[in-house]
Amino acid sequence: MTDLAPPPSGTGCAECLANPDGWWFHLRRCVECGHIGCCDASIGRHARRHADETGHAVAASFEPGEEWFWDYEAETSARRVPLAPPRWRPEDQPAPGPEGRVPADWKSRLHQ
Repeated sequence: MTDLAPPPSGTGCAECLANPDGWWFHLRRCVECGHIGCCDASIGRHARRHADETGHAVAASFEPGEEWFWDYEAETSARRVPLAPPRWRPEDQPAPGPEGRVPADWKSRLHQ
């Protein structure tokens, strides 16, 4: 039997959801603990912050259909590992999200 990485902490960026004005572009999932954070293009860059603060360097995309893994420490793609379900955020959940919090000018606010 293969060990699975922990399940995701939720369906959206934990830090963005905790902030009434928080929103994200795309989501990333920590392979070590399952923390869901927002991507580097998002204002908060919470997935990278999580990696920096915890030493959990590898994350997987949490976007439907994306299969890639990233090592924040090495700044390169990482080896895939088996993940506990669900593999991605719900497909009916909008990106950017969460619904109702994304500003109309969201594209101009993304980090390049």
